Amino acid sequence: MSDLHRTNGTSGATIFSRIFESSGESISSELARYILELSFSTEDRARMQELAAKNRRGDISNQELEELDNYITVGDILAIWQSKARWALKQCPASSPRHG
Repeated sequence: MSDLHRTNGTSGATIFSRIFESSGESISSELARYILELSFSTEDRARMQELAAKNRRGDISNQELEELDNYITVGDILAIWQSKARWALKQCPASSPRHG
């Protein structure tokens, strides 16, 4: 995603990402490591797969489609947080853990 699109985007995740950019402060190494450990639960991953399969088959209800969209939005926000966390840890490499 280009910087211009990311900056001017209107999705919930993009708007949320600008909150990180609006602060002049960087996140602490401790918070960055915590954010990198965040992930969906096994149950949520299974539900996302189920909803995605229903969507591909074309037999998803409007309520389920909204639920799938919510998972996608949260995943986008988590990806943004984790990107910011990796960036913060690169600013002080001595304290950064080995993440692949």
